[in-house]
Amino acid sequence: MKKTTNQKAWFMVLPVLLLVAFSAIIPLMTVVNYSVQDTFGNNEFFWVGLEWFEEILGSERMHDALGRQAIFTTIILLIEVPLGIFVALHMPKKSGVWSSLCLVLCALPLLIPWNVVGTIWQIFGRIDIGLLGYALDQIGIDYNYTQDSFAAWITIIVMDVWHWTSLVVLLSYAGLKSIPDAFYQAAKIDQASRWSIFRHIELPKMKGVLLIAILLRFMDSFMIYTEPFVVTGGGPGNATTFLSIDLVKMAIGQFDLGPAAAFSLIYFLVILLVSWVFYTVMVHSDKESGS
Repeated sequence: MKKTTNQKAWFMVLPVLLLVAFSAIIPLMTVVNYSVQDTFGNNEFFWVGLEWFEEILGSERMHDALGRQAIFTTIILLIEVPLGIFVALHMPKKSGVWSSLCLVLCALPLLIPWNVVGTIWQIFGRIDIGLLGYALDQIGIDYNYTQDSFAAWITIIVMDVWHWTSLVVLLSYAGLKSIPDAFYQAAKIDQASRWSIFRHIELPKMKGVLLIAILLRFMDSFMIYTEPFVVTGGGPGNATTFLSIDLVKMAIGQFDLGPAAAFSLIYFLVILLVSWVFYTVMVHSDKESGS
């Protein structure tokens, strides 16, 4: 008997496809159009081919911004992932008031808008009215994130850790909650150490959600804009001018639409490539777990 396939389900997906095309694909085509042309105003464009891509790829300005972005993302992942796992391991496993309270407290930073987070830490770090800046100044620590590059980096990193570690905590906690009690009972009978339980039971069960957490945190940290822009504006100097901030300065501040469009496409392809690598690892990991 020949099996027939019902294609009517595509009509349910069609509105979503149209919405994506309108909100993503059409603007992307506009950016592609600007990236291969130059304009001197009056809506007159001149074909330049791949000139802007060659200029951006050979630009020391982009290399510096990419280096700062890669360092920031690496630091964030190295801090937030282990810290999120540590917090999740020490949260109450049994459902009740305490576990609910911990989950609510963890979720609170995620509910705060990004521009508000930047404003909070901008005020928090000020020496004159900020609690952190004033306290550090009183104990003799020279802290000024508007003039010292190291202080600016520390402020942005601590701010991002405070804001986004909760995401790793919640995902890790969900992975831990999915582990049956029988696994822990067997480990207790075998007198397994705490490290052995984490290594052979908890970590393998969390592998899938951890890959999702790393992927999400990579994408968010690599595209970060609002928080550092509000706190430091990319300064002092260019110390915290990440790729997104540099792109906005080029497009809006200098109105170099062609180079900015090429910059944004290269930026997009870098994120897409790394995200594809993470996705491939996740699918391969799921296949190994299922086999």
